Amino acid sequence: MTSLVRARRRESAGRFWRQYRTHRAGLCGLAALALIALVALAAPLLVGDDVQSVTDARGTALEAPSGAFPLGTDQFGRSLLGLLVWGARVSLAVGLLAAALSVAIGTLVGIVAGHYGGRLSTLLMRITDWFLVMPSLVLAIVLATVMSRSMWTVILAIGVTSWPTTARLVRAQTIAVESRPYIERARALGGGHGHVMSRHVLPNVMPLVLAQTTLCISGAILTEATLAFLGLGDPTVVSWGGMLQDAREAGAVSSGHWWYLAPPGIAIAVVALAFTLCGRAVESVLNPRLGVGR
Repeated sequence: MTSLVRARRRESAGRFWRQYRTHRAGLCGLAALALIALVALAAPLLVGDDVQSVTDARGTALEAPSGAFPLGTDQFGRSLLGLLVWGARVSLAVGLLAAALSVAIGTLVGIVAGHYGGRLSTLLMRITDWFLVMPSLVLAIVLATVMSRSMWTVILAIGVTSWPTTARLVRAQTIAVESRPYIERARALGGGHGHVMSRHVLPNVMPLVLAQTTLCISGAILTEATLAFLGLGDPTVVSWGGMLQDAREAGAVSSGHWWYLAPPGIAIAVVALAFTLCGRAVESVLNPRLGVGR
């Protein structure tokens, strides 16, 4: 039985990959993400741990791009290329963890609301509606302000404010799944609420959750960059949003030091676009009726 399940999963994964490969934009996004992730993982080998050190900076303040410093230096004389590579680790980690927390909360709320229905569903959806009408960025700023400034605070602030959309989508899918005949058979055979939700509902909503996760990551990275730009990020780590905030404080906008602003801004835009392209491709594969372009 186990080997049969594994064979079916491999067949399903292979079918998914064959369909995904037909989406050129999705492949471009996936290739870009793979390259950026590889660079982020290899950052200690590529640039070393001392790239963040102010006292060990090898250049002078705000040097223009040159052979020694391809992207120039910051106000402390540190290599912007090294900071950009090192900052990818924090930005990607925050985006992935915050999106995972957001999707986990949204999936739990959506499945519970769709399965039980009644007053519990009404209560959960009213809470969801409240979070939907409130600007998530404002709520994240409030949480990041009242809590200690750390990377985990940023992850928590993004995760607990960006789950309502996922909850709505998962609830609708759960209601659709619950109406199928095999759910009735499972209940007739003695399956309890936990069994139905974990063994029957959750596997059927996971494709939707996967697609939603890829789309949430780009939003989480943008929100992290915004919080860091506003000075609410972790001051002890280097991130792309933190680089933009440092550039603003150094007066890079008014003094014309474009090389300080452009690299982190372009990196944020590229990663957000890559995740969006992957998410749209996943949506198109899992639900061809969406008509997402290739």
